[in-house]
Amino acid sequence: METAQSRRQAEPGALAAFARFVVCGGGVGLASSFAVAALASWIPWGLANALITVVSTLLATELHARFTFGAGGRATRRQHAQSAGSAAAAYAVTCAAMVVLQQLVAAPGAVLEQVVYLSASALAGVARFAVLRLVVFARNRSRVVAGDRTARPVHATVAGAAAPAGPAVLCRTA
Repeated sequence: METAQSRRQAEPGALAAFARFVVCGGGVGLASSFAVAALASWIPWGLANALITVVSTLLATELHARFTFGAGGRATRRQHAQSAGSAAAAYAVTCAAMVVLQQLVAAPGAVLEQVVYLSASALAGVARFAVLRLVVFARNRSRVVAGDRTARPVHATVAGAAAPAGPAVLCRTA
């Protein structure tokens, strides 16, 4: 029978974790954009967007817990809550960027909207990665620092999820 310690994966380095974050979060975001469009043909767009955002955030948090940050197990409720908070903050950043654009430019073109949205989304994504890595999926290293080199890392709190990506007017995060 496999023990919890043997199931645990080694924590990936920052670059490897970031690459996994982009692949997992980006993949979920891409799939979500198609899911919102499909679901919006049956129910109002706002409801479809909300439902898909919740589901995709839960899915991405699980992927980040299991693969991105090397936790090797399911995300806890606390990690899901913290991940949802970071996704909501990223969503607010992209929406704020679009509001500012609308205030500064009377009729921005689609290309400018996408540049602003994707730039805000990228900045929010990098910040979200840092929060997920350093807070949500951080491991307790105090025992190792204290000299116990055989100590196994312990999960901290929170998990990450990515909100689905979409057109600039959708105010979503990747």
